[in-house]
Amino acid sequence: MTTPSLHLTLLPDRYAVAQLVATSPLPTWWPTTGMRHAGWTDDELSLVCEETHVPDDVRCQRGWRMFKLQGPFDFALTGILKAVLDPLAVAGVGIFAISTFDTDYVLVQEPQLDLALQALRGHGHEISGD
Repeated sequence: MTTPSLHLTLLPDRYAVAQLVATSPLPTWWPTTGMRHAGWTDDELSLVCEETHVPDDVRCQRGWRMFKLQGPFDFALTGILKAVLDPLAVAGVGIFAISTFDTDYVLVQEPQLDLALQALRGHGHEISGD
């Protein structure tokens, strides 16, 4: 299998990954615009949004930077997310990934952003927005 070279966009904002109780509705502070993602499981509600929206008393991890993989990608394609995650793993960069119908998003902690950029470009990926 050939590893694809992808175009990624580094979004300009800083994001937070928050955790609420699984039975929680979307909170009143939840933004209505911008990149935001909610994922419910039987164990938790995970929320990703610009960190400025998340109150100080909410359990979260702040300081994430987000790469958007420029899709859309057909569901029959394989190895798209792997092409981004493998170089980051080799470089020791931790990630938080989000998948949508059309594309994927990969978040890295801001202190590791330069390392992530270097690793991704070193594997032939084009990155805009940095």
